[in-house]
Amino acid sequence: MKNFGLTDAQVQASKEKYGDNCLTEHETESFWSKLLGNFGDPMIKILCVALIINIIFAFLGQTEWYESLGIAIAVILATFVSTFSEYRNENAFQKLQEEASRIYCKVYRNGDITEIPINDIVVDDCILLQLGDKIPADGIIVDGNIKVDQSVLNGESKEASKSVMPDDYIDQNSSMDFLNKYKVFRGSVVCGGNAIMQVTTVGDKSVYGQIASELQCEDERDSPLKVKLSNLANGISKFGYIGGIAIAVAFLFQRIVIHNGFDMVQIAAYCSNWMTIVNDLVEAVMLAVIIIVMAVPEGLPLMIALVSALNMGKMLKDNVLVRKISGIETAGSLNILFSDKTGTITKGQLEAVTFVDGKANMYDSYDKVVGELGKVLSMSIQNNTDAVVSGQGNEMKIIGGNATERAVLSYAAKSRHASTTNVAQISSIPFNSSNKYSATSVEIEGEKKLTLIKGAPEKIIEKCTTYYDEKGNAVALTNKAAIEERINELAERAIRVLALAVSKEFIKEDSLPDGEWTLVGVIGIRDEVRPESAIAIKEVQDAGIQVVMITGDRKDTAVAIAKEAGIVQRENDVVLTSDELGAMSDDEVKSKIDSIRVVSRALPSDKSRLVRLAQECGLVVGMTGDGVNDSPALKKADVGFAMGGGTEVAKEASDIVIMDDNFSSIDKAILYGRTIFNSIRKFIIFQLTINVSAVLISFAAPLLGMESPLSIIQILWVNLVMDTLAALAFGGEPALKRYMREKPKKRDESIISKKMWSSILIGSVWIFALSLFLLLSPISNGWFRGDQTSKYLLTGYFTFYIFIAAFNAFNARTDETNLLDNITQNHGFWKVILLIIVVQVIMTDFGGNILRCYGLVANEWIVVVLLAFTIIPIDIIRKAIVGKK
Repeated sequence: MKNFGLTDAQVQASKEKYGDNCLTEHETESFWSKLLGNFGDPMIKILCVALIINIIFAFLGQTEWYESLGIAIAVILATFVSTFSEYRNENAFQKLQEEASRIYCKVYRNGDITEIPINDIVVDDCILLQLGDKIPADGIIVDGNIKVDQSVLNGESKEASKSVMPDDYIDQNSSMDFLNKYKVFRGSVVCGGNAIMQVTTVGDKSVYGQIASELQCEDERDSPLKVKLSNLANGISKFGYIGGIAIAVAFLFQRIVIHNGFDMVQIAAYCSNWMTIVNDLVEAVMLAVIIIVMAVPEGLPLMIALVSALNMGKMLKDNVLVRKISGIETAGSLNILFSDKTGTITKGQLEAVTFVDGKANMYDSYDKVVGELGKVLSMSIQNNTDAVVSGQGNEMKIIGGNATERAVLSYAAKSRHASTTNVAQISSIPFNSSNKYSATSVEIEGEKKLTLIKGAPEKIIEKCTTYYDEKGNAVALTNKAAIEERINELAERAIRVLALAVSKEFIKEDSLPDGEWTLVGVIGIRDEVRPESAIAIKEVQDAGIQVVMITGDRKDTAVAIAKEAGIVQRENDVVLTSDELGAMSDDEVKSKIDSIRVVSRALPSDKSRLVRLAQECGLVVGMTGDGVNDSPALKKADVGFAMGGGTEVAKEASDIVIMDDNFSSIDKAILYGRTIFNSIRKFIIFQLTINVSAVLISFAAPLLGMESPLSIIQILWVNLVMDTLAALAFGGEPALKRYMREKPKKRDESIISKKMWSSILIGSVWIFALSLFLLLSPISNGWFRGDQTSKYLLTGYFTFYIFIAAFNAFNARTDETNLLDNITQNHGFWKVILLIIVVQVIMTDFGGNILRCYGLVANEWIVVVLLAFTIIPIDIIRKAIVGKK
């Protein structure tokens, strides 16, 4: 083989001269621009206009100056806090994705091949390109030949062939000549073949770097959860608009009619003072706007961003990388999951453990394959593979290729058999799921010409007429039945097999040679089921999710593994081969789809078809995959799970990357999806309870002859509590195993359940009733110090309202009657609640005229806390009654 690559000194010199392969990051929205954008919100604009008018009236002596100051501070504070939270969590989310999404490339350095991050590539590096790799920089082919998909760059779906650039070739075209058969470009994908490229351009100077900003513009489809939340937000907003207008009308009615004792003379006198009318009108508009601001659930988007960012870090620790938020949202609603076997359900640590020769003799060690047969076996393995041996002795490792290729090459590379050194590879056919074989034509010692073939036994053995004996002679193959029996024995032990054969003819036009083939033998490869996968599969099944294993193995091997993993449990569980699936109509498959458990000898087209048919049945579908051919199915599925050890193309097509290729991590992803959904539901219960009660009391108070029980500044504080601070409190809720016992949520199911409605309505009505009692009852009035302005009563009421909201947060965060259930796992919750209470105590005692708070004495504090606490036993009783139904 030719010598490729750079030394460490050459790498450093290249980096100093040309730079590394990093792309300039696109500027994200700064904190100040995001803050300015939030001030552009229509509601904030209306508030600011009303604030300006209020300031004018303050100068005219119609209102107190501190009211305007208080409103200004409250608006700025609320907007600042929400902007800061949004900015911080967006940045955290972006950093986590960048760190976990690093691509590694197979590069020749210091005379050996190694894997390095894509950003560390420099000009003149030599990179091994294999099926499924994403080309990391611009360059030329210096060895081998490949086919690439350049559609991401030029929009052409047709694959382009790339081959070695001749030494005498003079490049007269531009650097962006995608038709040049010697050049490859960053961002394109290897669809077939193997090659080594030499890097010519890196980083921003590459074609991809120049047009990267255009490539990043991608429209994402809204997830089912986002659609549900949008519908909910629209409904709440309408309620807020109607409530705001009604409250403004009620306020004006109170000022004009009730305040003047229904006396027409006094009403006429009131109307003659235009400044009073305008002042009250502005106050009514401001009150309406405040109510609308409070009703509009601007905390929902923040809640999604916050809960996603907080869970992103947790998920990454559990080897789950979320590429698209919609994926983790939808994962919690899965009905059916189509899962790969190798490395996901099994350990993925494939090991070639046995060899069967043409006489059906079985060898439990490679070194026991003696004589010329051993040499033929070594040559067949080492010269027909995508994997590469790196290092020697104890430092030897196998890289490149897929898990099967690495297992087979490892079997031969560590044996005592010497491989034939002077072997030149002429042409090859890479393995693909449709053909189920790979082949390489070689020339030995410049004379002997052979084609080495490896693949599924049913594809290989039927074409073999002879086999190699121990002396390397071709002997008539007459006992195929005995070999088949051996293969069946191995299948029952969940050992998959590959057959090796040799032809004396070369590959022609990417087709296997005709004529007689000689069987080398059959290699048995073991891949044990992960113990944790079997547990995770049961958890997923108990969560109401159907698990279907899709594998390229023989049917017998697939069934043995599926039984061990707990996927096949009953006699009526359906196991199909790809041929059997293909022979069924779409309607037949749909009728059996809820019973299908295994598809063996599967093709990529089978995956796409199963996803489509499951979705037509109204199911939310998950799909796992790792290869280029899996990409369509991953993209089509509601949630695509790519394996961390898979191709970059599969990862790009996916929503979630399972970094350790383990089914138990998929189980965790589903759990986190359900956790996010449940956290958002808790937030909605808390927010709507405050929402409904505030609108009710603000509407009823003027009609009952009262001034607004909550001032505009106080309502803004309530809004901050129920939006931004509540999002922080509920965003860190823990992932509880009991969520996996819930049934999957239907696609069209409302995000607010009947139990949630019972909590919202009972809680808001109770708060409304207690508010009326506090504000209107002579009994409650006797509990507070009296004066003509009822300032202590109103101070107590404001504090009561915040406290009852804080106590209700404990009700909202759990369906259990034990309100401290798992509370130690959400440190943010009790910290936020403690912050709200401390700030409220300070505001109550030191708020003064600005906050309309004048302090409370001990007995008044006792009344406020006890009345607020009553929301807890009321909701516990509700939970007990609703839980029995």
